[in-house]
Amino acid sequence: MIGLGTFYNALGVVFGGLLGLLIGQRLSEDFHETLLKVTGVAVFVLGIAGTLEKMLVVHGSHVESHGSMMLILSLVLGTVLGELLKIEEGLEHLGTWLKEKTGNQGDTSFVDAFMTTALTICIGAMAVVGAVQDGLTGDTSTLLAKAILDMVIVLVLTVSKGKGAIFAVVPLMILQGLITLLAHLIAPIMTPQALSNLSLVGSSLILCVGINLIWGKRIKVANLLPAVLIAIIWAFIA
Repeated sequence: MIGLGTFYNALGVVFGGLLGLLIGQRLSEDFHETLLKVTGVAVFVLGIAGTLEKMLVVHGSHVESHGSMMLILSLVLGTVLGELLKIEEGLEHLGTWLKEKTGNQGDTSFVDAFMTTALTICIGAMAVVGAVQDGLTGDTSTLLAKAILDMVIVLVLTVSKGKGAIFAVVPLMILQGLITLLAHLIAPIMTPQALSNLSLVGSSLILCVGINLIWGKRIKVANLLPAVLIAIIWAFIA
Protein backbone atom coordinates (compact mmCIF):
# COMPACT_ATOMS: atom_id res chain seq x y z
CA MET A 1 0.00 0.00 0.00
CA ILE A 2 1.45 3.35 -1.10
CA GLY A 3 2.16 5.74 1.81
CA LEU A 4 2.30 3.07 4.51
CA GLY A 5 5.97 3.82 5.20
CA THR A 6 5.24 7.42 6.16
CA PHE A 7 2.43 6.24 8.44
CA TYR A 8 4.86 3.93 10.29
CA ASN A 9 7.39 6.77 10.47
CA ALA A 10 4.80 9.12 11.98
CA LEU A 11 3.89 6.53 14.63
CA GLY A 12 7.56 6.23 15.59
CA VAL A 13 7.87 10.01 15.97
CA VAL A 14 4.76 10.32 18.15
CA PHE A 15 5.77 7.35 20.33
CA GLY A 16 9.29 8.73 20.82
CA GLY A 17 7.91 12.17 21.70
CA LEU A 18 5.40 10.85 24.23
CA LEU A 19 8.09 8.69 25.83
CA GLY A 20 10.33 11.76 26.03
CA LEU A 21 7.58 13.71 27.81
CA LEU A 22 7.11 10.83 30.23
CA ILE A 23 10.75 10.58 31.32
CA GLY A 24 11.93 14.13 30.60
CA GLN A 25 10.99 15.65 33.96
CA ARG A 26 12.97 12.98 35.79
CA LEU A 27 16.24 13.99 34.14
CA SER A 28 18.52 16.90 35.03
CA GLU A 29 19.26 19.89 32.77
CA ASP A 30 22.85 18.72 32.30
CA PHE A 31 21.53 15.33 31.20
CA HIS A 32 19.25 17.07 28.66
CA GLU A 33 22.20 19.02 27.26
CA THR A 34 24.38 15.93 27.01
CA LEU A 35 21.64 14.00 25.22
CA LEU A 36 21.23 16.87 22.73
CA LYS A 37 24.95 17.00 21.96
CA VAL A 38 25.15 13.22 21.57
CA THR A 39 22.20 13.30 19.17
CA GLY A 40 23.97 16.06 17.25
CA VAL A 41 27.10 13.93 16.94
CA ALA A 42 25.05 10.97 15.67
CA VAL A 43 23.27 13.12 13.07
CA PHE A 44 26.60 14.73 12.09
CA VAL A 45 28.23 11.33 11.54
CA LEU A 46 25.20 10.05 9.58
CA GLY A 47 25.46 13.09 7.32
CA ILE A 48 29.17 12.61 6.71
CA ALA A 49 28.74 8.87 6.07
CA GLY A 50 25.91 9.41 3.60
CA THR A 51 27.80 12.15 1.77
CA LEU A 52 31.05 10.20 1.47
CA GLU A 53 29.22 7.03 0.43
CA LYS A 54 27.91 8.80 -2.68
CA MET A 55 30.97 10.96 -3.41
CA LEU A 56 33.83 8.49 -3.04
CA VAL A 57 34.27 5.47 -5.30
CA VAL A 58 37.10 2.96 -4.88
CA HIS A 59 38.82 1.83 -8.08
CA GLY A 60 41.51 -0.72 -7.36
CA SER A 61 44.09 0.95 -5.13
CA HIS A 62 42.84 4.53 -5.42
CA VAL A 63 39.76 6.52 -4.50
CA GLU A 64 37.92 8.83 -6.90
CA SER A 65 35.53 11.63 -6.02
CA HIS A 66 32.29 12.10 -7.94
CA GLY A 67 29.55 14.69 -7.81
CA SER A 68 31.57 17.56 -6.31
CA MET A 69 30.47 20.12 -8.91
CA MET A 70 26.85 18.99 -8.71
CA LEU A 71 26.91 19.25 -4.91
CA ILE A 72 28.44 22.74 -4.90
CA LEU A 73 26.10 24.16 -7.54
CA SER A 74 23.04 22.49 -6.01
CA LEU A 75 23.82 23.94 -2.59
CA VAL A 76 24.59 27.42 -3.93
CA LEU A 77 21.60 27.67 -6.27
CA GLY A 78 19.33 25.94 -3.77
CA THR A 79 20.36 28.37 -1.02
CA VAL A 80 19.70 31.39 -3.24
CA LEU A 81 16.25 30.03 -4.07
CA GLY A 82 15.56 29.15 -0.44
CA GLU A 83 16.57 32.62 0.76
CA LEU A 84 14.31 34.24 -1.84
CA LEU A 85 11.40 31.99 -0.84
CA LYS A 86 12.17 32.49 2.90
CA ILE A 87 11.53 28.80 3.65
CA GLU A 88 13.08 28.98 7.12
CA GLU A 89 10.81 31.89 8.00
CA GLY A 90 7.81 29.94 6.72
CA LEU A 91 8.68 26.94 8.92
CA GLU A 92 9.05 29.25 11.91
CA HIS A 93 5.58 30.68 11.20
CA LEU A 94 4.22 27.11 11.05
CA GLY A 95 5.86 26.36 14.39
CA THR A 96 4.39 29.53 15.92
CA TRP A 97 0.93 28.67 14.54
CA LEU A 98 1.11 25.15 15.99
CA LYS A 99 2.30 26.62 19.29
CA GLU A 100 -0.77 28.87 19.46
CA LYS A 101 -3.27 26.26 18.27
CA THR A 102 -2.05 23.70 20.80
CA GLY A 103 -2.17 26.11 23.75
CA ASN A 104 1.61 26.28 24.28
CA GLN A 105 2.05 30.08 24.11
CA GLY A 106 4.00 30.02 27.36
CA ASP A 107 6.52 27.49 26.07
CA THR A 108 9.45 29.67 24.93
CA SER A 109 11.35 26.71 23.45
CA PHE A 110 8.40 25.30 21.45
CA VAL A 111 9.37 26.79 18.05
CA ASP A 112 13.06 25.95 18.49
CA ALA A 113 12.17 22.35 19.40
CA PHE A 114 9.79 22.10 16.44
CA MET A 115 12.28 23.59 13.96
CA THR A 116 15.25 21.52 15.09
CA THR A 117 13.29 18.27 15.07
CA ALA A 118 11.54 18.96 11.77
CA LEU A 119 14.84 19.68 10.01
CA THR A 120 16.44 16.60 11.56
CA ILE A 121 13.78 14.06 10.61
CA CYS A 122 12.29 15.58 7.44
CA ILE A 123 15.36 15.98 5.24
CA GLY A 124 18.14 13.72 4.16
CA ALA A 125 18.64 10.55 2.22
CA MET A 126 16.42 8.27 4.30
CA ALA A 127 13.44 10.64 4.25
CA VAL A 128 13.53 11.36 0.55
CA VAL A 129 14.80 8.06 -0.81
CA GLY A 130 12.54 6.10 1.54
CA ALA A 131 9.50 8.08 0.40
CA VAL A 132 10.53 7.65 -3.23
CA GLN A 133 10.91 3.87 -2.78
CA ASP A 134 7.50 3.76 -1.16
CA GLY A 135 5.99 5.67 -4.08
CA LEU A 136 7.77 3.77 -6.83
CA THR A 137 7.53 0.17 -5.58
CA GLY A 138 5.63 0.19 -2.28
CA ASP A 139 8.86 -0.81 -0.48
CA THR A 140 8.63 0.53 3.12
CA SER A 141 11.87 -1.00 4.47
CA THR A 142 13.86 2.26 4.45
CA LEU A 143 11.09 4.23 6.16
CA LEU A 144 10.65 1.49 8.74
CA ALA A 145 14.34 1.78 9.64
CA LYS A 146 13.97 5.57 9.68
CA ALA A 147 10.96 5.26 12.01
CA ILE A 148 13.17 3.54 14.61
CA LEU A 149 15.94 6.13 14.22
CA ASP A 150 13.46 9.03 14.38
CA MET A 151 11.83 7.57 17.48
CA VAL A 152 15.16 7.79 19.31
CA ILE A 153 15.97 11.26 17.92
CA VAL A 154 12.56 12.70 18.84
CA LEU A 155 12.72 11.13 22.29
CA VAL A 156 16.06 12.86 22.93
CA LEU A 157 14.96 16.20 21.46
CA THR A 158 11.69 16.14 23.41
CA VAL A 159 13.66 15.57 26.61
CA SER A 160 16.24 18.26 25.80
CA LYS A 161 14.13 20.89 23.99
CA GLY A 162 10.48 20.29 24.88
CA LYS A 163 7.12 19.16 23.53
CA GLY A 164 7.43 21.16 20.30
CA ALA A 165 9.54 18.28 18.98
CA ILE A 166 6.49 16.00 18.74
CA PHE A 167 4.70 18.35 16.35
CA ALA A 168 7.45 17.87 13.76
CA VAL A 169 5.29 14.90 12.76
CA VAL A 170 3.08 17.38 10.85
CA PRO A 171 5.68 18.53 8.25
CA LEU A 172 7.06 14.97 8.16
CA MET A 173 3.72 13.55 7.05
CA ILE A 174 3.17 16.38 4.57
CA LEU A 175 6.66 16.27 3.03
CA GLN A 176 7.10 12.50 2.84
CA GLY A 177 3.49 12.05 1.76
CA LEU A 178 3.92 14.51 -1.10
CA ILE A 179 7.24 12.94 -2.16
CA THR A 180 5.64 9.48 -2.14
CA LEU A 181 2.72 10.71 -4.23
CA LEU A 182 5.01 12.57 -6.63
CA ALA A 183 7.30 9.54 -7.01
CA HIS A 184 4.27 7.39 -7.77
CA LEU A 185 3.24 9.83 -10.50
CA ILE A 186 6.68 10.34 -12.09
CA ALA A 187 7.91 6.75 -11.69
CA PRO A 188 8.38 6.30 -15.46
CA ILE A 189 11.00 9.09 -15.70
CA MET A 190 13.03 8.74 -12.46
CA THR A 191 16.61 7.52 -13.01
CA PRO A 192 19.24 5.93 -10.73
CA GLN A 193 21.43 9.04 -11.20
CA ALA A 194 18.64 11.31 -9.99
CA LEU A 195 18.24 9.18 -6.85
CA SER A 196 22.00 9.20 -6.29
CA ASN A 197 22.18 13.00 -6.58
CA LEU A 198 19.24 13.32 -4.25
CA SER A 199 20.91 11.11 -1.63
CA LEU A 200 24.21 13.01 -1.83
CA VAL A 201 22.70 16.45 -1.36
CA GLY A 202 20.23 15.20 1.24
CA SER A 203 23.06 13.72 3.31
CA SER A 204 24.98 17.01 3.15
CA LEU A 205 21.93 18.79 4.56
CA ILE A 206 21.74 16.25 7.41
CA LEU A 207 25.39 17.12 8.12
CA CYS A 208 24.36 20.78 8.45
CA VAL A 209 21.61 19.82 10.90
CA GLY A 210 24.20 17.97 13.00
CA ILE A 211 26.37 21.10 13.07
CA ASN A 212 23.43 23.13 14.37
CA LEU A 213 22.67 20.57 17.07
CA ILE A 214 26.27 20.46 18.32
CA TRP A 215 27.31 24.10 18.05
CA GLY A 216 23.97 25.95 18.10
CA LYS A 217 22.02 27.30 15.15
CA ARG A 218 24.61 28.47 12.63
CA ILE A 219 23.09 27.40 9.30
CA LYS A 220 19.56 28.08 8.00
CA VAL A 221 19.13 24.50 6.82
CA ALA A 222 15.51 24.97 5.70
CA ASN A 223 16.68 27.54 3.15
CA LEU A 224 18.98 24.88 1.67
CA LEU A 225 16.11 22.47 0.90
CA PRO A 226 15.68 23.56 -2.76
CA ALA A 227 19.17 22.12 -3.33
CA VAL A 228 17.54 18.67 -3.39
CA LEU A 229 15.35 19.72 -6.32
CA ILE A 230 18.34 21.23 -8.15
CA ALA A 231 20.24 17.95 -7.68
CA ILE A 232 17.41 15.95 -9.27
CA ILE A 233 17.16 18.36 -12.21
CA TRP A 234 20.95 18.13 -12.66
CA ALA A 235 20.63 14.40 -13.37
CA PHE A 236 18.49 15.13 -16.42
CA ILE A 237 20.47 18.03 -17.91
CA ALA A 238 24.12 17.21 -17.12
